[in-house]
Amino acid sequence: MDLRRDALQILKETSRTFYIPISLLPPGLQEAVASAYLCMRAIDEIEDHPKLDNHTKTKLLRTISLTLQAGVDGFAVDAFSAGFSGYENSLEEVSVRIREWSILAPETIAPRIWDATAAMADRMAHWAEINWKIYTESDLDCYTFGVAGAVGLLLSDLWAWYDGTQTNRTQAIGFGRGLQAVNILRNHNEDLGRGVDFFPEGWSAIDMQEYARRNLALAEAYTQALPTGPALDFCQIPLTLAHGTLDALANGKEKLSRSDVVALIEQLIGVNLKAS
Repeated sequence: MDLRRDALQILKETSRTFYIPISLLPPGLQEAVASAYLCMRAIDEIEDHPKLDNHTKTKLLRTISLTLQAGVDGFAVDAFSAGFSGYENSLEEVSVRIREWSILAPETIAPRIWDATAAMADRMAHWAEINWKIYTESDLDCYTFGVAGAVGLLLSDLWAWYDGTQTNRTQAIGFGRGLQAVNILRNHNEDLGRGVDFFPEGWSAIDMQEYARRNLALAEAYTQALPTGPALDFCQIPLTLAHGTLDALANGKEKLSRSDVVALIEQLIGVNLKAS
């Protein structure tokens, strides 16, 4: 089995937004970023699973975290099996295959990805345990750091590992937070339908849009400071789509259409995606 090719196929099935920028990355960095994305998507699918109760989510996420923390030079074939026992048929493929994604990255950076995923799984377990109760902006900052701002920090470490690119880490956190705030806005009605509200008490969509724009301003500064190269190419795509989504929501749309997404990316990278 070609794990890299398989990972890209799962990426394509789970996120068109991130499949495109990851597929354009050079060898080595591509495997590292794909590993990070898929490991975090694996735990995210558990956090958002519509049929698992919060107790089960908490148990699964903490088990994954502990398994990742026990990694030394990889993971045995059955390393995650015991933790998934009884839930294999309930979980998404990307979650069940987390061991494969964890060993996809080059061995010189893989432990950093395990560390970041383990920490995020622990944080997700905490939020599932308290049913994602967010009362204040400080609570929101805590949540958006835990599930996204920390991803910005990981990306900065990946750029530095690959070619020595140095970044402003406060802006890196804003990059992750800004993208997550846009996701919260886009999925607000769906989240309410499952009994979860990420808006602080008394906040309207306008307040959340302001929070998103404030963090996207940090994301802009972060991206603009990147030198020409793969890190810049990667970051421009989700940032462009975040701005496009925010504008669409402000204009009364539910989200960007698939054709809108493709058009924005084609305009950015100068490639006809339908022909590629």
